Amino acid sequence: MDKIAIMFAGQGDQYPGMGKELYETSPAAKEVFDMAEALRPGTIRQCFEGTPQELMQTENTQPCLYCVDLAAAMALSEAGLKPDFAAGFSLGELAALTFSKAVGMEEGFRLVTKRGELMKEAAGKVNSVMAAVLKLDNETVESLCSHYDQVYPVNYNCKGQLVVAGVKEEVDLFKEEAREKGATVLMLPLSGGFHSPFMESASVAFEKELREVDFHKPELVLYSNYTARPYPSGQDKQEYVSLLSRQIANPVRWQQLVEHMHREGAKIFIEVGAGKTLSKLVRRMIPGAQIYNVENKESLEQTLQALKEKGLIGSGHREE
Repeated sequence: MDKIAIMFAGQGDQYPGMGKELYETSPAAKEVFDMAEALRPGTIRQCFEGTPQELMQTENTQPCLYCVDLAAAMALSEAGLKPDFAAGFSLGELAALTFSKAVGMEEGFRLVTKRGELMKEAAGKVNSVMAAVLKLDNETVESLCSHYDQVYPVNYNCKGQLVVAGVKEEVDLFKEEAREKGATVLMLPLSGGFHSPFMESASVAFEKELREVDFHKPELVLYSNYTARPYPSGQDKQEYVSLLSRQIANPVRWQQLVEHMHREGAKIFIEVGAGKTLSKLVRRMIPGAQIYNVENKESLEQTLQALKEKGLIGSGHREE
């Protein structure tokens, strides 16, 4: 039987109203939002009514997207879906960690909230931005970055799409040089230069937070952004501490991660959370992949219907 990978969205596709229909449709999704509201009052309002500017601030983006990601996944689980693999893009890795039951739902939310606060603090130390570079190969983008003191390749999304982070003044110059090479360069709606050396202080501080957490062996194969491979055993606490803290200040190797899941048998990819960015990336990487997304009532119903027709829910998928 085809294996299923569930993918948890990261920052960039947040929008006002995200998650509201899931909250109103699924008891399991509602439980996620209610948990978050109890721990961080105002989270539901930010998700359902927050302005684009408010949602762009990483201290808000991260806990809000965690809720939408996890709520969508729990709505699928509530209906009987049992994925084989889990991976999240950047902050989405915390939602994947929670969904795999390596940490509890409240602990995962506490961690992602703290992560957002630490990354905001680090971003405030320098005027840094992020930009997606399209239509150039990775080597060319890496070479262009080397022309600048503080521009770094950070998100290896797919072939022909690499995100860079840097100080604004240098990224402005980088954009012109990249465009001369034939690139399309798009500035991203993010509030700092994430997954770069600018985040080193957040990485160090988050490591201390992680040392206080009790981790458990995940119930499905859980992938790391830092290595693009599964967590080695899922039983060594230091693995979690190291991989989750390093992830903040190092590149996201999403292309390698998805390609590895595909080699391990993933044929069905379900994106959960706001937007369809990860779905689009998989479509470019793996022609013929079966791709679905869940972010609202309509997409939840469509995905559940497709999975039912394939016999992937209601038939004990992955049960031994």
